[in-house]
Amino acid sequence: MAGAAQKRIGVDLGGTKIEAAVIAADNRVLWRERVPTPSGDYHGTLRAIQGLVERAVAENSLSVQLPVGIGVPGSQSPRTGLMRGCNSTALNDKPLLHDVQAVLARPVRLANDADCFALSEACAGVGREAGTVFGAILGTGVGGGVVVHKQLLSGPNHNAGEWGHNAMPGNSVQGRVPRRCFCGRDNCIETWLSGTGLGNSFREAGLDVQNTQAGIELMRKQDPVAQSVWSDYVQLLARALSVVINIIDPDVVVLGGGVSNVDELYRDVPALWEQWIFSDVVRTRLLKAECGDSSGVIGAAWLWS
Repeated sequence: MAGAAQKRIGVDLGGTKIEAAVIAADNRVLWRERVPTPSGDYHGTLRAIQGLVERAVAENSLSVQLPVGIGVPGSQSPRTGLMRGCNSTALNDKPLLHDVQAVLARPVRLANDADCFALSEACAGVGREAGTVFGAILGTGVGGGVVVHKQLLSGPNHNAGEWGHNAMPGNSVQGRVPRRCFCGRDNCIETWLSGTGLGNSFREAGLDVQNTQAGIELMRKQDPVAQSVWSDYVQLLARALSVVINIIDPDVVVLGGGVSNVDELYRDVPALWEQWIFSDVVRTRLLKAECGDSSGVIGAAWLWS
């Protein structure tokens, strides 16, 4: 296992690109390389990962036995060992961990990309001084991860932090047209709080916007309809995060994904969530992610800590 003073190798396996990096003990990225993800080609994906790791080892004089952490766009079934829920569908129902260990001939750990995001922020980002970090991605979908004292929580179901597929809490969307999630349920948190969900809310309110950012700009220009949609969104987000805080009581909630770039979130949401948090004081901080596009490889590398 990699020690605290040892360099680490991380791989971020995405839908459009695969990135590998060598991370120093102080979290500096010493080497990185990206290649396109072979679309729909599982064995091509394995070969691409193999090539990246081999170049990382050769160009940085690393041990051939140094373990590798890989962030993946899905999760491994604890029952079958096969991948599930991957938006890179060529990975689904494949024994990715087994196969990538075989081609790399070294120890490998896999984690969901949202878990890697949370781990990167807990170890190298805005949560590095915090004991417990909840990382929440508000992007095309909604994902999350939980890190306690720089150790990622996984759980027996490999499901810790998957708040996006809980139902919106309480009666927060009662009486509205239900939103069907790709998982087959109605009104998952993801359907309302993802960037996609926020964009749908702007359009359902009658705004002629091509994307979520256009709706945000209207809100900032004091458009009353856009302001109303935004007010509703931050109420829903505050309520959904209050459930997380009531359960794990994190020191820090870190936001990533496209919606996390809206600075008003960090003012508006903490002003609201106190009404649903079961405490007479709320010290949890809501912060914007710091690691940027390095979060996937840094978090993956920290899977061996």
